[in-house]
Amino acid sequence: MIHQPPAGARDLLPLEVAQKGWINDSLQEVFQRWGYQRIVTSTIEWLDTLMAGGAIEQSKVIQLMDSSEGRLGLRPELTASIARAAVTRMEANTTQRLCYRANVFRNPPNKHGRQLEFYQAGVELLFAKGVLADGEIILLLTDCLHKLGIKKWYLILGEAGLTRSLLAPFPESLRKQVRTCIANLDRVSLENLPLAPELKQRALLLFDLRGKPTAVLEKVGSLDLDESGRDIVNNLKFLVELLHQTSPNPLPLILDLSIIQSIDYYTGIVFEAVSLGECQPHILGRGGRYDELLGVYHPQGKGFPGIGFALNIEDLHASLVSTAQLPQAPPASDWLVIAQTEQAMAAAFIYAQKLRRSEHLVRVEIDLGGRSEAEIREYAQDSRINRLAWVQTDGHPVIEFL
Repeated sequence: MIHQPPAGARDLLPLEVAQKGWINDSLQEVFQRWGYQRIVTSTIEWLDTLMAGGAIEQSKVIQLMDSSEGRLGLRPELTASIARAAVTRMEANTTQRLCYRANVFRNPPNKHGRQLEFYQAGVELLFAKGVLADGEIILLLTDCLHKLGIKKWYLILGEAGLTRSLLAPFPESLRKQVRTCIANLDRVSLENLPLAPELKQRALLLFDLRGKPTAVLEKVGSLDLDESGRDIVNNLKFLVELLHQTSPNPLPLILDLSIIQSIDYYTGIVFEAVSLGECQPHILGRGGRYDELLGVYHPQGKGFPGIGFALNIEDLHASLVSTAQLPQAPPASDWLVIAQTEQAMAAAFIYAQKLRRSEHLVRVEIDLGGRSEAEIREYAQDSRINRLAWVQTDGHPVIEFL
């Protein structure tokens, strides 16, 4: 029998670990420069927590055993867990800037062999509302992509509240189908829905509300909006202007009011960062505002504002793997310490420990014997180790540089 990981799972070998580690470390550095503190939440949560008040479908959660207190599952994303931790254990009267790097697990719908485990890095800006908070999150996202050296990408920006408002005139029995068609960019199915002519025209207009922000906002402004809708449009205009004025680089922004995230807890702006790869586009990250989610976990149901994003490490890696940005090999050891006699073995371990206690990270290997001097040098050269310490019987090291 050939042992393989389960369908949908995979191993990461040292080079891929080094490359994805570089991506993660670079992102965490940016997060910290913006004042975000790392949080670690449990991989296992109660199913009710993971479903975020019904915003996440139960079928997406990989469920575990039942316990006397309820059913457990593996987290399909981090926002719900962080919202739960923040509401129950942190001060709600001050802004909380939180960041993470973690694995998540998702149950693919009836597709054998589809990936089950994913890696994400992201941020949550909690107990903060308004255009400035929205602007901070989007500018932080763009800073991350510039830090990684992603060359060709664009940001798709939408507004979940405005999209829901525009969907309100549709009959409740068909509203979900209209929403699904728009979310999946399925124009054919949308045109075949049994809608009155004026509603079908509205559905197609909503389907096509994407492009340059000024043009899209002009189309939306021509619609019959209520006061809440007009306020949202004005906030969008302000946000777009803010982003263009403050972004250190030209912001490749597309306003798309048909964008609807598959997770249904978003209440305000939503966005996706998409790369323009040579083979296929990659969704590098997603996020948005969720001002009702934290209330799901509050004992009295009290709501608090929140906004954040998650970056997909696999898609970032796929966008960078053909470039020189990523490490091209796992880190090499700095030293190889060789005991030249049996009597020198203890001294070789002692000397290796001395090297490892350096103020800076020093990688030190011990030669485990069984090789000639020529084979040891060949191994060191192949492994990119350029310093050898030949430890004599009296414990004295003879240093050789390759």
